[in-house]
Amino acid sequence: MSTRDTQAIQGLKSAIAAGKNWYVALLEAIRLWGSSEEDYDGRHYRYLVDNEAFDWLVLAGRLCEEVDGLIPEKELINLLFFDRPPIELSREEFRNLISAPKYKAYLNFLYGILVEKFLVLAITEEIRKKKRVLGLNSDNGVVDEAYQLIYGDTQLALLKEFRRERHHPQLKSISLSELNEFTYWLFKYRIKVRDKSRVASDTKKALIKLHEVLRLKAKSVRPSAPEG
Repeated sequence: MSTRDTQAIQGLKSAIAAGKNWYVALLEAIRLWGSSEEDYDGRHYRYLVDNEAFDWLVLAGRLCEEVDGLIPEKELINLLFFDRPPIELSREEFRNLISAPKYKAYLNFLYGILVEKFLVLAITEEIRKKKRVLGLNSDNGVVDEAYQLIYGDTQLALLKEFRRERHHPQLKSISLSELNEFTYWLFKYRIKVRDKSRVASDTKKALIKLHEVLRLKAKSVRPSAPEG
């Protein structure tokens, strides 16, 4: 472990012990953290995809393991599983706490991986709806149709091309880490092969779907009103 990473962990422990809000202390520790990936406790962690896209929640989860028992369990679950922080911070406050370079890399992850996944979801759902209107209930080939519409080729063909380009083995399965790398590659590929207006409209569609899912998720975790 690098000196910066050790300092980040020690700083997190000290800050929480001194009474600082654990979420603020966590973001400050993320600011100090230096490694883009590591092997820890039998698991490989990748925090920076393609050296550009910062998966900050993976690093947050890793750091929280170092202070197990010092963070309220419900607040920790809400952050790591629902991306719901215990306190509201403005974008500027969040950026200043984790640092401008890490915030820029976080935006790369947000738009290049998370939003890209929601674009595939949005287009897939559109295709399913059109098929149901026509009385076709089978989902066979729906995902490949979505990939054809978005990227101009099937998911498998694009995955093979990605793996050839990155010198990855052509396996039958795909890890979460490789899936994120592939998704980021698809994001760049889409920008390269589609015109700007199409890229903008597709991204808007993906953002609408993302906000729709977040609203539903917020409703599912919101406490019900007391009966009276």
